Amino acid sequence: MGLVGTQSKQRVPRAVRERQMLDAAVATFAKRGYRAASMDEIAVAAGVSKPLVYLYLHSKDELYSACVRREAEALQAAVRAAVEPGAPADRQLWSGLLAFFEHTAAHPDGWAILYSQARTVGEPFAEEVAAMRAEIAEFVRALIGAAAADAHCDPVLADREVAGLAHALVGAAESLAGWGAAHSGRENAATLMNFAWSGLANLMRGGRWEPSAR
Repeated sequence: MGLVGTQSKQRVPRAVRERQMLDAAVATFAKRGYRAASMDEIAVAAGVSKPLVYLYLHSKDELYSACVRREAEALQAAVRAAVEPGAPADRQLWSGLLAFFEHTAAHPDGWAILYSQARTVGEPFAEEVAAMRAEIAEFVRALIGAAAADAHCDPVLADREVAGLAHALVGAAESLAGWGAAHSGRENAATLMNFAWSGLANLMRGGRWEPSAR
């Protein structure tokens, strides 16, 4: 009896409680939006009292920021972990894109917060998402730059255009993740590789688009 009583009174570790609260908050914010979601319903979904949510995460703003940071870090980690060091640049990009689409499909609530909501709610949440996006774009820029160097491409491309190409590719991936949510991650990654890498390969061989003559 004493052992049972002791076990029932054991406190849930803080890290576990915070994870439960963040899980509940991500699901609630994704469904209801930042402004409509209430701390009461988040507490109920997490199975804790509202005062405990405030004790751990202080305010609705801080709770939302914590959700944004967690989902952004998880997405970045998934992409980086999937890329094979030393592999050809196209293989690295393919692995990163596949991980991106598989992660966003597996975590639709987290992706809704990052893509659909945080950027429209305003600062400071939009700034945190922008920082995540910039880090991923820099990662892609490095891959494209390495491919350009391997292809002995015109150095003007590496200096002036690679960053723009990286941001365009990241934007296309973000858009496709929302539009192509019903398709598999492999289908979406292949679509983007066919769209982007084929054009990049042609560009690195010196082939540049020019407007057609009238």
